[in-house]
Amino acid sequence: MAARENDAARARAVDAPLAARVHGTVRVVGAGLLGASIGHALSALGVDVALADTSPSQLRLAVDYGAGRTAAEGDDPVLVVVAVPPDVTADVIERELSHYPNAVVTDVASVKLEPLRTLQARGIDLARYIGSHPLAGRERGGAISARADIFVGRPWVVCRDGETSASDLALVEGLALDLGATPLEMSPEDHDRAVALVSHVPQLVASLLAGRFVDAPDGSLRLAGQGVRDTTRIAASAPELWVQILGANAEPVVDVLDALAADLSSVADALRAPEAPGARRAVADTIRRGNDGVERLPGKHGQNRRFEQVVVMVDDTPGQLGRLFGELGELDVNVEDLRLEHSPGAQFGLAEISVVPGAVRRAVDGLEARGWKIASTTND
Repeated sequence: MAARENDAARARAVDAPLAARVHGTVRVVGAGLLGASIGHALSALGVDVALADTSPSQLRLAVDYGAGRTAAEGDDPVLVVVAVPPDVTADVIERELSHYPNAVVTDVASVKLEPLRTLQARGIDLARYIGSHPLAGRERGGAISARADIFVGRPWVVCRDGETSASDLALVEGLALDLGATPLEMSPEDHDRAVALVSHVPQLVASLLAGRFVDAPDGSLRLAGQGVRDTTRIAASAPELWVQILGANAEPVVDVLDALAADLSSVADALRAPEAPGARRAVADTIRRGNDGVERLPGKHGQNRRFEQVVVMVDDTPGQLGRLFGELGELDVNVEDLRLEHSPGAQFGLAEISVVPGAVRRAVDGLEARGWKIASTTND
């Protein structure tokens, strides 16, 4: 009898949600991708999430999917999360600060300086407001695309100031931690310059490159491989949202674009006369500088540790990836990252597996012994 009771207790412990750092009702204004994703993650932890949205259908969809309940009169939230388009962020922050005097208000807009300056110009008391921004998202928006895990392992910038109390800061950082993100403190100015470089300009570059495909011959596009797909993946983003984001962060974006335009012009000049003295060096230096820049990007778990790649041919039949992972496990090879590329017109794909350098030979020899075909490795 005691054994059965212990088993039941263990089962309840496994099924029970992890304890949340945020206690009390969290009001989420905006039931799109980020707002609904926050709702899903907090609801899974047992937090009471009250959702609000100007679109009744979007709100009902988020509620139907389990992102929270519909906000009601009498709600007294401890935290308000504003997840609305950038052009109305300041207005909604002002309203929420007024309507909920006991709550800390944060927002998740991708630009931090513009709404702050707008609110300051209006003379709003911002003692209970802390701007924040999770560096997470998907190409498609809306409640239907929301997922509880999109914040896991992602940076979550928190913009405190001299008026921010320790308890309010802990509440916003607790939200980020509850969602599996990593809180990082930055000033609004530093944040906006940073996202211009690593988010906003990459969006424009991807869109400009993908735009060249519109009039390209079909035969050219049939040659497209994983490299061009990786480079243009984010070009599928919503134009309406990006018009607002880029307009709100125009100055830092223009600074990066001007520098990038100068780099492009330099390479183009070199290629106009590739036999001229110094032309090849200019091109090589451009590629080498890109190598150096990629090396600075944090990898798995935020580390700068580099990995080697092993490319394996995988038949396009059920269970092949599972078998590949299982046999790598038997070889004591940990998969640090994975990319899949499907070969057009062929019944196989290429699995590019990232492993620590010391595991490359073990992976290659072991997989070949089990009948796998190795297309290439980093050192080939």
